[in-house]
Amino acid sequence: MATRIAVGVDLVEVDRIRRLLADNPAAEQDIFTGRERAYCAAKRNRLAHLAARFAAKEAVLKALGTGLGPGTRWTDVEVVNTPLGRPRVRLSGGAGDRAEKAGASSVEVSLSHTGEYAIAHAVMFLDEG
Repeated sequence: MATRIAVGVDLVEVDRIRRLLADNPAAEQDIFTGRERAYCAAKRNRLAHLAARFAAKEAVLKALGTGLGPGTRWTDVEVVNTPLGRPRVRLSGGAGDRAEKAGASSVEVSLSHTGEYAIAHAVMFLDEG
């Protein structure tokens, strides 16, 4: 079975996330899962870590080729970390359904951030068969 890849990338200003959460405190629960919020809360630069996860969600949805779209929630794309700190993506709900229909076998992400910006790259492996 052949495999093809789909790629997504997103760059976010950390200050954009700060403003979003200041203007709408409920947005944090709408966008980030409990695990994501807990992970970021334990970090020195919480907002940069949240921004990196937001960028990862956008990058994954771009790789999927659908964007957020109807029936998909931000929390359907979850970024968790292995015990060694490697970011991993868990898809559920509408995003999981779309990934399954697209033939996605796995998704890899890479995150980076500074005090001002966060960036994420997503590579989705799609089985053709």
